Amino acid sequence: MNDTVLKPKLIIRHFETAVEYTDRFQAMKNLTENRDENTPDELWILQHHDVLTQGQAGKPEHILAHTDIPVVQSDRGGQITWHGPGQMVVYFMFDLNRLKWNVRSLVSYAENLMIELLKKYGITAYAKADAPGVYVDERKIGSLGFKIRKGRSYHGLALNIDCDLTGFHTINPCGYAGLEMVRVMDLIPETYPRFENFCTDVIESLKDSGYFNDVEVIEQ
Repeated sequence: MNDTVLKPKLIIRHFETAVEYTDRFQAMKNLTENRDENTPDELWILQHHDVLTQGQAGKPEHILAHTDIPVVQSDRGGQITWHGPGQMVVYFMFDLNRLKWNVRSLVSYAENLMIELLKKYGITAYAKADAPGVYVDERKIGSLGFKIRKGRSYHGLALNIDCDLTGFHTINPCGYAGLEMVRVMDLIPETYPRFENFCTDVIESLKDSGYFNDVEVIEQ
């Protein structure tokens, strides 16, 4: 890990209401394109309005039924997925070179973050070497996909909390036919944590991670 004086600053933007995917997608690209070696890293926590996003490797045949949910071509890795209210999305605008991370470090960090968040509430989740994401009893609860440009990342993870799963039923999630998705509310229905609980948990985890010299939280 870097010496304290070399650790970067992290800005966490916490969006309290659902935001359009295309707006955040363009903002991520703009930040990544225009940043330099002194630009603070950023992490965004949010929910999207209903949208299907097609990754760079996405194949049209993985859309099983066309509905009124918009489909957006993205530049992240992976196949098609759904985003919408009740799903926590976390975007990582990190300078990997400055953190001394590689792509595997980033993927492992994102997967382990979801695993630890779920563990706090008594849910045992795990990652798979051959299928990125986080699973509970072979059902997928957390997805991820990234884009790396000039050693800097954007896009991130999505954790199903209490979302409507209908959008997933119109696709082969992440390109896997028959893959079953699951939510936190399905696993602990009586007292499941909500979006705001997980936002707080993510913020505390980043503050305690040791990777950043200063963490500033901005409510938006």
